[in-house]
Amino acid sequence: MASGKKIAKLKDVAAVAGVSVAAVSRYLGGSLLLPPETASRIDSAVRSLNYQPNPHARRLSRGRSDVIGLVIPDIANPFFARIAAEIETSVDSEGYGLVLCITMNRPGREIEYPNRLRRNYVDGLIFMTNHAGDAKLAKAINDAGLVVLVDEDIRGTSVHKIFCDNEEGGYLATRHLLEAGHRRIAFVGGPKSMLTTRERLAGYRRAIKESGPDASSIAELFGEYTIEHGRAAAKNLISHVPHATGVFFTSDEVLLGGLEVLEQHGQRIPSDVSVVTFDDVEPLHLFTPPITAVRQPLAEIGRRSVQAVIFPDDRADLPMVERLPVSLIVRASVAPPSAQRRSGRVLGR
Repeated sequence: MASGKKIAKLKDVAAVAGVSVAAVSRYLGGSLLLPPETASRIDSAVRSLNYQPNPHARRLSRGRSDVIGLVIPDIANPFFARIAAEIETSVDSEGYGLVLCITMNRPGREIEYPNRLRRNYVDGLIFMTNHAGDAKLAKAINDAGLVVLVDEDIRGTSVHKIFCDNEEGGYLATRHLLEAGHRRIAFVGGPKSMLTTRERLAGYRRAIKESGPDASSIAELFGEYTIEHGRAAAKNLISHVPHATGVFFTSDEVLLGGLEVLEQHGQRIPSDVSVVTFDDVEPLHLFTPPITAVRQPLAEIGRRSVQAVIFPDDRADLPMVERLPVSLIVRASVAPPSAQRRSGRVLGR
């Protein structure tokens, strides 16, 4: 049950000590040297009132909050949830707080959070989006102050950026399919306008080109990084794209929708069709069969993005765009195409 005792404020200490609020604030903050008798009165008032300084208010008075904002589009998406957890771990290790901001990919909400940075609510922003952005958002970010873009680019921004090596990831995924004997491979990507899609597509095309004239990209399908897009793409492949023996899904969410439709149409992984995905944030090792994936280094992305906000001067010599290496996690979703598939049997039954 509440005691009803009033919580002492700075003005109460000042009244009991017989000095100004500003004098108490500066004295307690260590920026004002007072005569011993005056200092003693303030100390006595603090003890008698059981005054507890507000650390947040004191930080704001110094022009800082010791809080970082993390802007993400969707906490329900496992990729963003995992990277948020990694950033929270890194923020905590530095003694900072984290404010989580969910935009739902709405332009108005995205623009609001850089504006909050300008009003000193947080010391910096780690900003993530799931679309290409526009000129208004780019201007808001450029004008805000200390912002670090993570995972996806926003055209027109001139801030520090931390991405994984998307092109190398697309290359590794496609080369793995090619090395298993696949020569008719489909690409299921995100929106064409997004950096991640363009770079993963470039790696996919490079691997096919290096493999020689017998290998081909028989489909390149684009849409949102969602389960719904994965479903639609798999239906498209089954209905309209013959002879596909391997599919590169460029995110785990897209993969989930694709697997659902492939299973509904009796397609077995990997005997009927081989698949590789990108991200590796879902528990893909528990799938039947376990799914081969290009893994993003989420812990390292989280650590570096936090360091870029807290210690920007230490990163002055680093390139504006950092790209972190990815790795191919080989499981059991890729196998050589069957003799029937090699002869040109159409995907689906």
